[in-house]
Amino acid sequence: MVYPDSVRLEICERIAKGESMVSICASEGMPSQALVYRWLTVDSEFVERYARAREQQAEHYLDEIIAISDDVSLDEIIDGEGNPRTNHEAIQRSRLKVDTRKWAMSKLAPKKYGDKIQQEIVGANGGAIQVNTTAMSAEEAYNLLINGGTIKTD
Repeated sequence: MVYPDSVRLEICERIAKGESMVSICASEGMPSQALVYRWLTVDSEFVERYARAREQQAEHYLDEIIAISDDVSLDEIIDGEGNPRTNHEAIQRSRLKVDTRKWAMSKLAPKKYGDKIQQEIVGANGGAIQVNTTAMSAEEAYNLLINGGTIKTD
């Protein structure tokens, strides 16, 4: 089946609104996931639109995280005796929704939402690294080595 360009545009719009490729492709009139992924290997214009849609999806997830975090409507339930109780299941579900979206955002936009990894190298006892050098010409180093000497690098 040949799909019009409007289908590719709709796929990108739905992705940008947070919908998964699985649910989009399961919709009536939509291509299979395999065909969409094939388009991504041959259609540079679709690749660009798709990439922008995934960036927008990360922003959509950010908005959803805020909405989920602010929604307290299910945090409390009334038990059989009419007493208010904390709805731990709803709170845990909200936490899962937020964590899932945070994870997806870190993969969709790692530079913006990924974990920042910083590495620090220190010397003994957490101090500065000391580098000792001795000025030596290449000729001096060569002569030293061929005469059985060693160049100390510590």
